[in-house]
Amino acid sequence: MAKLYFYYSAMNAGKSTVLLQSSYNYNERGMDTLLYCPSIDDRYGVGQITSRIGLTAKAHVIDQKFDIFEDVQQECAKNKNITCVLVDEAQFLNRAQVEQICRIVDELNIPVLCYGLRTDFQANPFEGSLYLLAWADNIVEVKTVCHCGKKASMNMRVDSKGNKVSHGEQIQIGGNDLYVATCRKHFNQGIANAK
Repeated sequence: MAKLYFYYSAMNAGKSTVLLQSSYNYNERGMDTLLYCPSIDDRYGVGQITSRIGLTAKAHVIDQKFDIFEDVQQECAKNKNITCVLVDEAQFLNRAQVEQICRIVDELNIPVLCYGLRTDFQANPFEGSLYLLAWADNIVEVKTVCHCGKKASMNMRVDSKGNKVSHGEQIQIGGNDLYVATCRKHFNQGIANAK
């Protein structure tokens, strides 16, 4: 029976690496996968899933109007060997798209593995993450560490001097130049790095 999995973490935990490894594992056993990523995250090129350790793969591009269920259904009509759907940066999905992902699992009987952040730089949930946390069959934390060695669960946005940024748009695409994964204590204290 297919299930919906949500793998969440703070920034820089290796979610994209885990996604690409999962896809590789299916492919190695002769099973095809469908990979999706949001158009908004164009750091490495649109339609490209890239991990910090250098692994890459092409992916179908999702924008806010994209119907994932319809696309998967069409792809499965062309290729009966599709056995898993993987979604990178799933926090950027909207509620309707998470509902569509549930339909992929429930109606097409294909497992869906979603990878994303739980919260933004103000510790508020992203829309996609909120509904994935509510509706996923399995929720798995991908762990990373704060500069103090404790588990990092928060995403601190920082300015060019490393100071905590507390105001701004929820979505600002960036990597280590804009975000630091910290524990809750250092997030609340605004301490991005060990002194």
